[in-house]
Amino acid sequence: MLYWALVFLIVAIVAGVLGLPGVAALSADIAWILFIIGIILAVIFFIAGRRGPKL
Repeated sequence: MLYWALVFLIVAIVAGVLGLPGVAALSADIAWILFIIGIILAVIFFIAGRRGPKL
């Protein structure tokens, strides 16, 4: 998930440099959403993993 956030961030930077503000804004928004989802999932899996195995 964080890999795709980084990909969209790079697309946004390249689009911004090339003067495509619409593509840059959309790519930056997608990157931000994927980053937030990735962080939330990482926290959930971290908390779930610390509980130990259920017997």
